Amino acid sequence: MNLSSASKLVDEPFSGLSESQFARLVAWVRRRGGDVQRGRPWRLPLEDRVLLVATYWRTNLTLRQVAPLFGVSKSAADGILDHLAPLLAISPARRPRKDTVYIVDGTLVPTPDRSVAASSKNYRYSTNLQVVIDANSRLVVAIGMPLPGSRNDCRAFTESGVDRVCRGAPTLADGGYQGTGLLIPHRKRRRGQTHLSAQQEADNAVHRRARARVEHALSRLKNWKVLRDCRLTGHRVHQAMLGIARLHNLALTG
Repeated sequence: MNLSSASKLVDEPFSGLSESQFARLVAWVRRRGGDVQRGRPWRLPLEDRVLLVATYWRTNLTLRQVAPLFGVSKSAADGILDHLAPLLAISPARRPRKDTVYIVDGTLVPTPDRSVAASSKNYRYSTNLQVVIDANSRLVVAIGMPLPGSRNDCRAFTESGVDRVCRGAPTLADGGYQGTGLLIPHRKRRRGQTHLSAQQEADNAVHRRARARVEHALSRLKNWKVLRDCRLTGHRVHQAMLGIARLHNLALTG
């Protein structure tokens, strides 16, 4: 099947976006230089090239499978991915507002690239990606650099660079982030302590309800199936995660 127009796929679950959302995405990529030609002109219009990348991330088909859908070769599809993936990436939030609250958590993305992957708790070679969201809007505001999946979250938080984004804003996290200065649940600290106080239990309940938002965000990000079994190398894993975060944010804001 040879598709000559992106509109034939936009309304179906290949991009994860509605037609109007996809139009906004294409306009954004065009402003960032997506139509700039270097060397041979692109065979596909920008709309089809953006959709090719979104389809690749959404379905996790190989480029050899995706390319014939758009009437191009596998090498041309690979070039489109290399050109557009950086333009789709979100930029980290610069300065949080006074009322901003962040939530951070790590997620494991399976990848065969051993330079950024290690055998982890899901028994697969995975990379640890730290994700920061805005607690109010639930939008992704930052993605950390990929680290081996065996790296615990408290180390990954600082080594991935997302700690810089969270400075100046209260940030919620789970109990794996001890020693980072983040807001984590109350724990039984004294030897022989059998239970938490009623106030501590109430605080933890509020904390759990708020922190569930990042779990929901991670689940929605993995609707783009490339993050469930990623065949990409380290820098491409990061680019895919940054680009998918933009698609997620755009789908969320409508």
